[in-house]
Amino acid sequence: MNQITQTAPTKEEAITVALEKLGVTRDDVTIKVVEAGKKGFLGFGMKPAVVEVTVLKKEPEVKVEQAEEQVIVEEITAFEKTVAHESVMEEEPTSIETNEQAVEETKSYIIEIAKEMNIDDLVINEKREGKFIHLHLNSEKAAMLIGKRGQTLNALENLSQLVANKFSNSFIIIKLDVGNYRERRQESLEQLAERMADKAIRTGNKVEFEPMSSFERKIIHNALSVRVDIETYSVGTDPNRYLVIEPIK
Repeated sequence: MNQITQTAPTKEEAITVALEKLGVTRDDVTIKVVEAGKKGFLGFGMKPAVVEVTVLKKEPEVKVEQAEEQVIVEEITAFEKTVAHESVMEEEPTSIETNEQAVEETKSYIIEIAKEMNIDDLVINEKREGKFIHLHLNSEKAAMLIGKRGQTLNALENLSQLVANKFSNSFIIIKLDVGNYRERRQESLEQLAERMADKAIRTGNKVEFEPMSSFERKIIHNALSVRVDIETYSVGTDPNRYLVIEPIK
């Protein structure tokens, strides 16, 4: 099932029921309000809300726009093909392929990518927390490693996970950061979310964000989840999918 038409007393209830039936979240669907619903007076004139919820097809969200970062896009395609081919030839890692080797191979690969971007001073600090391997990248050219809205950093993280999967003998997750960019970005998005929510209430109109990744949309959804005066939902398809804040009237 990838589409459902749901009826409920209110629009929000209809959306919630539809999402539960489909087993997805707001980020995974487009929502069309067929009938907004009407409360009526003393039980007269009441009309139920009707929404049409459609599940979106998943698409990769990695998109690097700057010319000096094009090498990363090319490396993603080439490396994914290599991994796919080798996974058919060798289904299980050999005895010498350990998680330690996976981490070292991943770090070496990141350094090579950085050199292709003319970054020769890259230093990688490692921190392990169970299955999570945190790699902190340090360079005088930190801005190039981050890219526009973190797109280069996200691409590097995806590449790093592919390398780790190739060499690891158990499940590990690679997380990359540059100068605590992830934390600063989350704080910035949470503050922006509150300001935009206040604007929506003040003006009585919907507020639309610029397109962003599902991870960043989730940060905003979570930051505003406790508010009862607005609702948030995503619109469009990746990589142009964006978040909307709408006041509840």
